[in-house]
Amino acid sequence: MSSREPLEAESPLGQNDGNSGFCCDFCGLEVASVKRVALDGDYERLRTPHKRRYACPDCSERKERARLGAASG
Repeated sequence: MSSREPLEAESPLGQNDGNSGFCCDFCGLEVASVKRVALDGDYERLRTPHKRRYACPDCSERKERARLGAASG
């Protein structure tokens, strides 16, 4: 049986300290939700070894613009 990660996932803030909410791995802010893009066209992060990181909406948007800009250039 293989486990598959969803295209977007959420990372709880302080899993071990009992806090609620989420923490952005890029800016460190506590936010209501975070996002992780794992698959998008040729972009694949399900099998590629890497550290899983979750982004707040602002960081996610910046990362997406940078990724799409790098792909087109």
